[in-house]
Amino acid sequence: QTKRDLLAGDYATDAHALLDAVYSPAAPVWLRELAPVQALRIVLLQNFVVAVDRQGRQVIRMRDAVGDGVPPAQGRLTSPYDLDTRWAAKGDDLFWNGYKVHISEACDAAPSTQPGRAGGDLPHIVTNIMTTDAAVPDAVVVNQVHEVLDGRGLAPGEHFVDSGYASADNVLAARTAEIDLVTPLLGDTSVQGRAGAGYDRAAFVIDFDARTATCPQGKVSATWNPVVQERKAKIVASFARIDCIPCPARALCTTSKARRRQLTVPQREVHELQTTARAVQQTQHWRARYATRAGIEGTIDQAVDLGIRRARYRGIDKTRLQHVFIACALNLIRLNAYWNHHPLDRTRTSHLGKLALALAT
Repeated sequence: QTKRDLLAGDYATDAHALLDAVYSPAAPVWLRELAPVQALRIVLLQNFVVAVDRQGRQVIRMRDAVGDGVPPAQGRLTSPYDLDTRWAAKGDDLFWNGYKVHISEACDAAPSTQPGRAGGDLPHIVTNIMTTDAAVPDAVVVNQVHEVLDGRGLAPGEHFVDSGYASADNVLAARTAEIDLVTPLLGDTSVQGRAGAGYDRAAFVIDFDARTATCPQGKVSATWNPVVQERKAKIVASFARIDCIPCPARALCTTSKARRRQLTVPQREVHELQTTARAVQQTQHWRARYATRAGIEGTIDQAVDLGIRRARYRGIDKTRLQHVFIACALNLIRLNAYWNHHPLDRTRTSHLGKLALALAT
């Protein structure tokens, strides 16, 4: 590691010497406007720090993420060959440098022509495919990804089944447009909510008219303060120490050094939406509607077989075009199956299962 750090320092020293020459008054102005020069300047800025030691000498060292800080993922260059790619992660074991693709498909059923019988499946056509850099969160594009390719959005009264988790703001925006967004809400991010133990936010009674919060032990909050957190208006309700310190259930409620509970809740409209939506999500009717999303998993698997997870070109524009071609190919395959009366597979057969079936026949 020491040798690697020294080699990286040598590279950075050479690169800074090159940039000093490019930006010198004697150098032509057009040199500093070249795209590779700009990329080199940004890479050096986000990875190295130029300092001066006690002897007054210039020292170039690797940037420390804790002490020096690093640029946010959305703006950090990750490859000198493709300036549009970004690093992303899902879970603890999935990391990649590149792009993210969002797919939307129709999942309507054909109406039955016979009384008492359910209709058959219409072809599940891909209506939109959207390519972003990998650092863009799924929830950010949930209001755009359901739009069809000609620019029309869903008509009022239609519903959109989302395969991922969405924020209450996304659900509220869809509801404002009279679109029913069938998707699980993001969970409670409090310590108790993440652990699934203790008094989470749902255990408190919030009264926006009285501007109070009541805990499960019957104590009423002492203060009610409107704040702005993460660029969103919220309410912080704090309970008095005189109520929290002697409380026998304090260990279930808070581990704060202040020994009192502070509760952060969104604005009234968002809070009421969260409360209602999370209650509805526990019903069998909602789960049956959300089960429709299983079809998109088959679509993603089919798109993977066509190479959607390997960008064949550099740059987000060409990669986006590749994804559009794959979406067109998916539609042609599905229309061909529909016109030739090949039904959709209802279950997925594993590779081992396919091998066993082949041996049996």
